[in-house]
Amino acid sequence: MNTLAYAGPGPWILFVPLVWAAVIFTAVTLLRRAGWRGRRGPWRPPAERAAADDRSPIAVLGRRFASGEIDEEEYWRRISVLEEHFGRVGPGPGGRTGAA
Repeated sequence: MNTLAYAGPGPWILFVPLVWAAVIFTAVTLLRRAGWRGRRGPWRPPAERAAADDRSPIAVLGRRFASGEIDEEEYWRRISVLEEHFGRVGPGPGGRTGAA
């Protein structure tokens, strides 16, 4: 005969939800650090997007041309190569675009 009365699950009932909370927290943390949000997503802060746009090869080339480091011929030669890889972002000097 069983003489012990059932007293409920006891304090161990909290163990399983705590383990799942730790697993979810760890997964989210690892995914965020590994780049889950992506480098080009629309959810990036505007300042971060602007900083990434300023580092693009086309922007760097435009700044070099504007500062006088390279001449117009060199600019157009390099921009044509960059457009093949990155596409035209906006009009270049003199309002010309890469499209014919």
